Amino acid sequence: MRIPLPAILCAAAALAGAAAPSRAQEPPAPYAVTGDAIAASLTGAPGDPVRGRAIALSRQTGLCILCHSGPFPEERFQGTLAPDMSGAGSRWSEGQLRLRIVDASRLNPDTIMPPYYRLEGLSRVAPAFAGKTLLSAAQIEDVVAFLMTLR
Repeated sequence: MRIPLPAILCAAAALAGAAAPSRAQEPPAPYAVTGDAIAASLTGAPGDPVRGRAIALSRQTGLCILCHSGPFPEERFQGTLAPDMSGAGSRWSEGQLRLRIVDASRLNPDTIMPPYYRLEGLSRVAPAFAGKTLLSAAQIEDVVAFLMTLR
């Protein structure tokens, strides 16, 4: 049975709404986009790849494997809508990965990837989640650190 893309996106949005505890409370830290990257860490410190892996594979926090697949044989039902995470650390720099997670629409306005660290320009945000990013700056850095291990 084929599930239409709008249904998948609605399910992903519903799951994102279920991930309320992981939503960041602090206002986003300022960052500079240079070309196709955010070169500087959002926190000023490197992330933790172990925590980043947990976030990326969580179906309540990062939700990455809803759309992406990767070298995670223990995870069933990985996504096929987006690029495989295998080799991400070889294909992109830390800064390029950071921008893709923060706000992939800066690179592709038609992307279906959610902006994990953006507040402005969003529509149809549930009142309970207004003014909150999907991930904190530290969580973004953790995911970037994890993706850099995938070479």
